[in-house]
Amino acid sequence: MMPHRHAGQSLSRAQLITQRAFATVERFMHIQASSGIVLLVTAAIALIWANSPFASSYHHLWHIPLSIGLGDLTFSQPLHFWINDVLMTVFFLVVGMEVKREIHEGSLRNPRQALLPIAAAFGGVVVPALFYVALNPGSPGLQGWAVPTATDIAFAVGLLALLGRSIPSSVRIFLLALAIIDDIVAILIIALFYSEGLDITGFMVAGVGVLMVLGLQQMGIGSAFAYVLPGIVLWTGMLMTGAHPTLAGVVLGMMTPVVPVRLRERPLDMLTRVAGELTGRSSSSTGDLEQMNAHLRSLRLAQREILPPVVRVQHALHPWVAFLVMPVFALANAGVTLDGIDLSANGAHGVMLGVIAGLVLGKPLGIVGMTWLMVRLRLCTLPEGAGWAGIWVVGLFAGVGFTMSIFIGLLAFIDPNLLGAAKLGVLTGSAAASMLGLVVGFVLIKRRGITT
Repeated sequence: MMPHRHAGQSLSRAQLITQRAFATVERFMHIQASSGIVLLVTAAIALIWANSPFASSYHHLWHIPLSIGLGDLTFSQPLHFWINDVLMTVFFLVVGMEVKREIHEGSLRNPRQALLPIAAAFGGVVVPALFYVALNPGSPGLQGWAVPTATDIAFAVGLLALLGRSIPSSVRIFLLALAIIDDIVAILIIALFYSEGLDITGFMVAGVGVLMVLGLQQMGIGSAFAYVLPGIVLWTGMLMTGAHPTLAGVVLGMMTPVVPVRLRERPLDMLTRVAGELTGRSSSSTGDLEQMNAHLRSLRLAQREILPPVVRVQHALHPWVAFLVMPVFALANAGVTLDGIDLSANGAHGVMLGVIAGLVLGKPLGIVGMTWLMVRLRLCTLPEGAGWAGIWVVGLFAGVGFTMSIFIGLLAFIDPNLLGAAKLGVLTGSAAASMLGLVVGFVLIKRRGITT
């Protein structure tokens, strides 16, 4: 009887994990779909504002200095810095936690299952970069080769959601896994190719921040607020190194535990015990105010620790990132003044064309081509329920670069004209990839061929 009961318990645990994974994916998809709409609206506002009679107020706003200080110590930077280098750290923190979860219990947990989206993402990075380089040989704009390699998860998932329930869940999960791997590659590109000469002193400061995080984890401290100070130390160290400070968010996200903090009593047992005591089923007195406060503290602790930190913190931050951080970033960076760009000067025309070609042509060709190669070599199979039509739709939607592409462009170009051309290419290419993906998707759904 014991083996039979153990098997049943294992099955229940497996079912619980599966249900939790699907619930997380559904919640993630819902937030990303809604966030894509908000991003579109804020990008449109920025573009209209930057080309209106009030354009000067748009550009002036982001250069307003904002300072923080303590006594004689003052740190002052333009508002644009606080958005792109500080606020976006929270975005990268959530990205880091998403990657950590996918590796632990998601689509990247099984190496064989993860091989197809990894290969597809690789194709979706290399081929767009080759398109860009081919259109910018020897040009000053060659530095921006990585701009068309990124995928905006929020936009891509939001666009896929517009196609409705006809899209198989396997296609949605494939797009999500591919976009997360794409983010990992983008982070590596930023760290390796868009960081200045690295300062060893900064690494020492960042190391102190990492040690502070590890120390708090060893002490069993699960409150997210306790990690704010170590996070600031780590961010400061990354800034001092010459690497982009937002990478501190990725490091923190990857260090977030995927299992709950070990307590002397399991959270569920604690909830049961305290509930029994509060309802009078225990000999403990509930009339004493101090005892009541102890019960309430236990309930709050059990409620907090019933989920692993990587899930709890990500769920808490994800809506803020989706509906505040990313829209504010879009508002601050998508405002391209069209009459201020000279496409005939300094390789700007090649930059714009390279970005557009990379996003609209390179992304789908790289993703579909690498997927076809992996299937042809029998190293992988298509996701269950998904056909080549669905893979083409994923490839087209992956051509929506936006947030990460603009972010890389900001790191790649100092010349305002080249940066403007890159942003214009991102906006145009992303819009074209969106329209192509929607048209192809709706035609395929009408023909009921999305799974073929």
